[in-house]
Amino acid sequence: QMQSGLSRPKLVGLLANDDSAAGMYAKWTARTCEKDGINFDLRQVDRVDLEEAVIHANDDPTVHGIIIYYPVFGGPIDDYLRDVISVAKDVEGLNHRYRYSLYHNIRTLDDLGGRKCVLPCTPLAVIKILEHFGAYQNEKPTGEQLTGRTVVVFNRSEVVGRPLAAMLANDGALVYSIDITGIIVYRKGRVAGTIKVEETSITQDKVLAVADIVIAGVPSKSFQIGAERLKPGVLAVNFSQHQNFAPEVAERGTLIPAIGKITIYMLMRNLLRLHGNWSRAVTSPQGGVKALSNGIAAASEEPAHKASFSFIESPFSTKVEYEAWCRQLC
Repeated sequence: QMQSGLSRPKLVGLLANDDSAAGMYAKWTARTCEKDGINFDLRQVDRVDLEEAVIHANDDPTVHGIIIYYPVFGGPIDDYLRDVISVAKDVEGLNHRYRYSLYHNIRTLDDLGGRKCVLPCTPLAVIKILEHFGAYQNEKPTGEQLTGRTVVVFNRSEVVGRPLAAMLANDGALVYSIDITGIIVYRKGRVAGTIKVEETSITQDKVLAVADIVIAGVPSKSFQIGAERLKPGVLAVNFSQHQNFAPEVAERGTLIPAIGKITIYMLMRNLLRLHGNWSRAVTSPQGGVKALSNGIAAASEEPAHKASFSFIESPFSTKVEYEAWCRQLC
């Protein structure tokens, strides 16, 4: 990037809470940025000053990405803060423009030079894991590669669960989205760019018994899915800070117990995409994708979450293997 005329990427993290999970996420971000040569500036601010801090970072030309570590206020105020972040610097893909694009299966910003959309980091990490473990049928066209797959997602938050359900449905899956209020079905709509959402009276046990993929992010130590509720060969992915799956699930199918480091690498991937999308228009004399390094250029020529990657074998017997796999997912 330095040789191509682009400056070193800079990410600003804004921490305005004492949430332990948010603090851990910030530490992982700092370690990964240091390891990969990315400038990271963690700024601790009072939550009442957070909007001003976001606007300051938006206006700073040396900043290429901004992340807020949620929750801050919770509810609609946090939704508002997501929309304050500039579309050019939103590494989490959670402002209104990116969210609207995700739910309508729009993968480029056509009115902004055809730049690629940014997808939320944790849902994107889950998608990459599913691709790696063969859930996606790559011989089929984009948008149909999960056709015939049944997926259960325990979590319907606006940050992870709901966008993840939409992404899976956009790729052809039948998705059962579960939270404390019940089960909602997501599937691709008949009209292009739409998702059909339905209420259902089906029980958790019935959907778990037929699910090819079960994804869980329930923030509770007491919540756990037993192996006997799942069908043989299931692919189970846990993104909660607690273990939502019983250990025996690993014998029932494939269990991914944590995705934190992969999420961090998706954050880095999004930062590089934003850096390439927006910095090159200002600082690169060549313009276009040729101004980027070969790796970023190759990834940017694919649909938003369909870049081609090479993988090492899994499962991993050492921490080094696991971290190498995380890097290659990026």
